[in-house]
Amino acid sequence: MPTHPQEPDPAASDPGARGPEGAGPAPRGDLPQPGPPGPEAANGEPGPDAAGSATAEDEYTTAIRELEDRWRRALADLDNLRKRHARELERERAVERSRTAAAFLPVLDNLELALTHAGADPGAIVQGVRAVRDQAVNVLELLGYPRHAETGVPFDPARHEVVGVVQDSDAPPGTVVEVLRPGYGDGERQLRPAAVTVAKRE
Repeated sequence: MPTHPQEPDPAASDPGARGPEGAGPAPRGDLPQPGPPGPEAANGEPGPDAAGSATAEDEYTTAIRELEDRWRRALADLDNLRKRHARELERERAVERSRTAAAFLPVLDNLELALTHAGADPGAIVQGVRAVRDQAVNVLELLGYPRHAETGVPFDPARHEVVGVVQDSDAPPGTVVEVLRPGYGDGERQLRPAAVTVAKRE
């Protein structure tokens, strides 16, 4: 069988091509050596990692500026909304005051009329004043403040203010005997409670 000649081993002919005994061939100087990539290339220019870091920093800076701009715009919008709400609230208050005052103008007109006729018929002024009182009570009720001047009802601390306690055999204990000052309104819309005297409890 023919045999092929074996090629000479360059490491065998060159003792310097081998490394320490058992370590295999030494690395050749003309081949690139493995190692961590540097941030700069051999010519001193930034490598790809450095360029990527700069781009990311630019993106973060742009995003932060956009967020700050949006934050400032939101603060400005909130301040404008607060000012507009204050103006609208004051305008609504002025309209409500005007509406309430206009509702009482007929009451004042009737008072003027009653005073004009007071000298001609003294008895008529009592009827006129009573009619004006009823008209004013009706206006308050239309505005949401009904009148409370009931007697014989149980005492209610939410609607009554006790100004006196009396002994009354005809009235059950704890009931309203007399209303000294009527109350107006209910619950959260109460203008004032009724000032009353209450029957004494045994």
